[in-house]
Amino acid sequence: MSAVLKTSIGKITYSDDFIGKIAGINAIECYGIVGMANRNATDGIVNLLKIDSLKRGVRVATDETENVSVELFIVVKYGVSISAVAANIIETVKFGLENMTGLNVVNVDVVVQGIKI
Repeated sequence: MSAVLKTSIGKITYSDDFIGKIAGINAIECYGIVGMANRNATDGIVNLLKIDSLKRGVRVATDETENVSVELFIVVKYGVSISAVAANIIETVKFGLENMTGLNVVNVDVVVQGIKI
């Protein structure tokens, strides 16, 4: 699906991949995060994703309106406050997406997949 922002003279359509890349870039800039994790880490092995594939650590839910929900799968640095890091990521991603696209970010969920020592 995609998110659609309607303006007075037309509409802007954002693909889920585009939204996911913006969310991933904003998240990776936050202190305490080592990287994005693969969102399909069901076997207990968490792989850090390279900068080119940040959107794979992000799940985006849109409904053809201007509302967006984001779920981020991250690996944090050992010794940091996970709740503080998560709160920072939530605020940074929400602000970044709303500022760059004009969309309404309904929620940002952070899933900690691992810790790096």
